[in-house]
Amino acid sequence: MRWEGGGDLRSLSRAGLFAVAAGLREPPYRARQLFGWIHRRLATSIEAMTDLPAQMRRTLAARATLAPLAVDATRESSDGTIKYLLRAPDGARLEAVFLPEEDRRTLCVSTQVGCAMGCTFCRTGTMGLSRDLSAGEIVDQVYRVETDLRARGHPGDRETGRVLTNLVFMGMGEPLHNLEALIAALDLLLDPAGLGFSHRHITVSTSGLVPEMAEFARRTRVKLAVSLNAPTDEQRERIMPVDRKYPLARLIAACRDFPTTPGRELTFEYVLLSGVNDADEDAQALASLAGPLGIKVNLIPYNENPGLGFGAPDPTRVQAFHEILVRRGVLAMVRKNRGRDVAAACGQLAAQS
Repeated sequence: MRWEGGGDLRSLSRAGLFAVAAGLREPPYRARQLFGWIHRRLATSIEAMTDLPAQMRRTLAARATLAPLAVDATRESSDGTIKYLLRAPDGARLEAVFLPEEDRRTLCVSTQVGCAMGCTFCRTGTMGLSRDLSAGEIVDQVYRVETDLRARGHPGDRETGRVLTNLVFMGMGEPLHNLEALIAALDLLLDPAGLGFSHRHITVSTSGLVPEMAEFARRTRVKLAVSLNAPTDEQRERIMPVDRKYPLARLIAACRDFPTTPGRELTFEYVLLSGVNDADEDAQALASLAGPLGIKVNLIPYNENPGLGFGAPDPTRVQAFHEILVRRGVLAMVRKNRGRDVAAACGQLAAQS
């Protein structure tokens, strides 16, 4: 690989940074220093990399960029959830959500500005797709939030030093619609010379892009969550247009073929919409899909978005739906909704001030 100059250093792989060092006629260990500054020490400027030669820093600053996302605003929920409104150098706005729990501290990460999938119950889907995020913009959400949490006094993990323990790619956008940048970002986040997340602690969500699911499985070991949300094509295509291109038969076949290993599971996400997909017969049909595959189901009571025409089911309906799955031998859990009071819950992100 030959470096011609230009581009965001944060998006480059290890090999890319070695090419940068070679292009500047610097020894290979300078590339290792550069990687450490960007992905472990979370530097926000080239000038801060004080153990690099001054001339190398000047040349890098002239020929490349290291422009971090700006934190424009934060909103903190009564349950401790923090929503971050972030701004890219070109003015594009996106959101990430910090979800603290007793045994883990999770960040929900975005992969696109807006979303092209058009799911009718999702607020992000009303934005349309503005653009993909680069690998550097994806990882920098993690770096900006990690830096902010440290500044707020959150203690780091004894083993890793990180405040954040888990990542879920369930924010704005369809991750597999931006597959190349996603894989590059995952490689950077998993790298032990960087923040060194474990593949066991990262989950990527998809609405069901079948060809990309196979490619994702081939290129990374992190977990995948499929947003199923309806047990029949008739129901699913009304709320998820992607079903018209990849109907349930193809999606279930892709799930059957997905290679699972200990620490690398496949799950179904199922948003419960009152009167749409939450009847007893829907639970029975869902059990018939998930049961033979041995797939765990996460039930998500709908987080209401004004104007979209959907409502949340009554808690007793959620309980009844869950009990049917359990009786049919399906491992199922009801996800606790977080951050509703600051529009930070699942399906509520729209990058608004």
